[in-house]
Amino acid sequence: MKKALVSLFLFGLFISGSILAQDKLLTADDAIYQNRALFPGKISQLQWIGQTDSYAFAKEESFYQVKAKKSTERLLFDLDMLNKGMQDLGLDSLKRLPNLDCYGDENCRFSVKNQYFDYQTSTQKLAKINELPDEAENADFEKDSRFIAYTIKNNVFIATDGQSIQITHDTNPGIVNGQTVHRNEFGIGKGLFWSPESKKLAFYRKDETMVTDYPLVDITARIAEVENTKYPMAGMTSEQVTLGVYNLETGKTVFMKTGEPNDQYLTAVTWGPESKLIYIALLNRDQNHLKLNCYDSETGEFVKTLFEETDPHYVEPENPLYFLPGQKDQFVWVSERDGFNHLYLYDTNGEMIRQLTSGPWVVTGVLGFRGDQLWFTGTKENPLEDNVYLVEIETGTILRVSPDRGTHSAMVSNIGEYVLDIYSNTDVTRETKLLNNEGITIRVLLKDSNTLSKYKLGEMSIFTLDAGDGTPLYCRMIKPIDFDSTKSYPVIVYVYGGPHVQLITDSWLGGAGLFLNYLAEQGYIIWTLDNRGSANRGRDFEQIIHRQVGQVEVKDQMVGVNYLKSLAYVDTTRMGVDGWSYGGFMTISLMLDNPGVFKAGVAGGPVIDWKYYEVMYGERYMDTPQENQEGYEKSGLLNKVDQLQGKLLIIHGTEDPTVVWQQSLAFLQAAIEKRKEIDYFVYPGHEHNMSGNDRAHLYEKISRYFNDFLK
Repeated sequence: MKKALVSLFLFGLFISGSILAQDKLLTADDAIYQNRALFPGKISQLQWIGQTDSYAFAKEESFYQVKAKKSTERLLFDLDMLNKGMQDLGLDSLKRLPNLDCYGDENCRFSVKNQYFDYQTSTQKLAKINELPDEAENADFEKDSRFIAYTIKNNVFIATDGQSIQITHDTNPGIVNGQTVHRNEFGIGKGLFWSPESKKLAFYRKDETMVTDYPLVDITARIAEVENTKYPMAGMTSEQVTLGVYNLETGKTVFMKTGEPNDQYLTAVTWGPESKLIYIALLNRDQNHLKLNCYDSETGEFVKTLFEETDPHYVEPENPLYFLPGQKDQFVWVSERDGFNHLYLYDTNGEMIRQLTSGPWVVTGVLGFRGDQLWFTGTKENPLEDNVYLVEIETGTILRVSPDRGTHSAMVSNIGEYVLDIYSNTDVTRETKLLNNEGITIRVLLKDSNTLSKYKLGEMSIFTLDAGDGTPLYCRMIKPIDFDSTKSYPVIVYVYGGPHVQLITDSWLGGAGLFLNYLAEQGYIIWTLDNRGSANRGRDFEQIIHRQVGQVEVKDQMVGVNYLKSLAYVDTTRMGVDGWSYGGFMTISLMLDNPGVFKAGVAGGPVIDWKYYEVMYGERYMDTPQENQEGYEKSGLLNKVDQLQGKLLIIHGTEDPTVVWQQSLAFLQAAIEKRKEIDYFVYPGHEHNMSGNDRAHLYEKISRYFNDFLK
C-alpha cells in the first residue's frame, strides 16, 4: 500500500490524556453514563421566550428569564407557584419542574400524564387547556395550543377542551393513520401535519395489509407469544401510502390524488402558507426520480408538478419546503443535485430563482428564517465541523455565526438578533454562549468544565489517509493509557461504515464516546476510519457503494488496517474488529474478506444477507435482488462463511425489528454446516440495541471477549 500518511488534521490535532487525567479509570457503568456527573455540562430547558429577546432556563426547580442585552436573571415562576395553580384546579402537586415550552411571550405550556396546561407568567395563572386519553400517542399541537391531534392504535383523533373528535375509523390493524411511514427513511418523523391557520389537519394513511407479517417472539409469557410486525423485505410487496386532509370546519376528509404506482414514497409534506395548497414530493420505488407536486387541499386534486429531480443512483429527499416569511410564492428546497447538499430558492411556479449555497461542503440542517435571512448548519469550514451560518436571501452572502471551531447546535431567537450556541470540540467538553447575529460573543452562559478531568484517558489523534484515489479518509486513534512507543499493543478497529453516520468529528473525544475510551484503558489501540459511503462528504462519496455495499467500504477500512500494520507499536497478530448494525455487517465482511488479519471480532445486530433487509433502505443502496443479483451475491456473507478465521462473537436482540433476528441465525446455521465455530449471544426481549443495565452488560461482554482472545 502507499504509505498514504498522513496529513495531520487541521491544527495538527493531538489530545493528550496525560494532560487532562489524574488516576481514575472508566467502568462499563461509566460508559453508559450511569454516573450522571460524567455528562458534559448543560443548561436545563434553555430556550427563547416567544417573540421576545429574552431566553429562559431552569435551575433548582425554578424557571428564570434573562434579557439578551442584560445578564440579570429574573424569576418567572418556581415549582411552588405551579403547585398553587395545580391546587386551585383540584389536581395533585408536581414533584418536580415539568418540561416547559415557552411558546408565547407570556405563556408556557407543559403536560402531566396526558393533561396539558398553560401558565401565564404575567398573571401567574395556571389553566388546564386540554386532556388526552391515557392510551393516546403521537400528540401534535397546532400553533395556538387549542387543538391536539393524536393517535390511538391506528386511528387519528383531535382533542379540544378535553373533548375528542375521531377523524378516522379503520378497524383493520393493517391500516395505520397519523403515524410515520416508509420506516422513517425520508426525514419525516411524524404522521400529523397541522395547516398554518389550524383549520385543517393532514395525516398519513398507510395501507400495509398486503405486506408480509414478520414474527417477533415475546418470551416473557409462559407460552411464548408472537407479535407480528409488517416488514417489507427488498424486492417484496411494499406498503401503500396516501395523504388525507381533515377539515375541522366541515368535518370532512379528502385524500390527495397522488396516483400510481401505489408503492411510491410520499415525502417532504408541506402546507402552503395560505393553507389551501399542500406540497408532496413523490419518489418512485426505485428512488431515482422525484416529482415535487402541488395539490388542492380542499378537493385533493392535482394542481401541478413544480419540478423533477433524477439521479442514476438515487434521490434522497429529507426536508420539507421552507417558505419565506410573508411570501406565499417563494420557498427554499434542499437538494444534493450538484453533488453536495445545498439550498435552492424557488418560486411556486417551479422556477429556480437562485442557488443560495454551493461548494464542496454540505448543509447539515436548516434552523429557520429570521427576516430576510435563512439560518443553517453546515460543514463549510471542514468536514469534521458543524458550524452555524446565515445566508442573505437577496444576495446569497453567507456569514459564519459560530465563532469557535467544532460541532455546534444553535437556537436562534425569533427576532433573529441573537443565538444560543452550544458546542464542543476536541478541546472543549461543552460550552454555551450567547451570540449576536454577527457571531460576536455577548456572554458565556456555561463555561467548559471537563467532567473527565480526574480520569486517566489515552492520547487521541485525528488525521487522514489516502483512499488510493486521492480521497482523504478521516481516522481517529486512541492510544492506551501510559502508552509506550517501544511496546507492542493489540488493536480494536471500531467500525460502522454505512450511510448517514459519521463517527469522527471535531467534538468532545473526537466523537468516540466513553466506551471506546473504556476499551483503550484496558491496553488497546482503538482505531476508527470513516470510509467512503459514510456521511457528510457529499453525494459521490456516499453513492460509491450503490449496488455493491461492503465492497468499497471494506477496501477503505483495509487502508487503515495496513497503515496500522506499518506502525512499530502495533502487534499485527492481535487485531480485532467491532461494530453494530451496518458495523456488524462490516465486522463480519472484514473478517471473511481478509482471513487471518483479525484474530477476534464482535458483530452486533449484523446484516448478513441484504435480501432480508427492508425495502426503503435496502433498495436505495442495492436496488432489488431481482435487479441486482450479482450485487446481492457479492455483498452476502452466507456464501463466504468457510473463509472465517479467528474468533467471532455475534450478538443480537431477539425482538429486533430493524435487522431481524433471522439475519444472524442464518449465519449461525451456515457456520454449523461449514463446521465453523461461532460464539453467539442474545439479549432476550431487546430490539436493535440494548439499553439500561443491559447495555453495561453488553459493554462488559464485548470487552471480556477481546480480553480473552486479543490479550
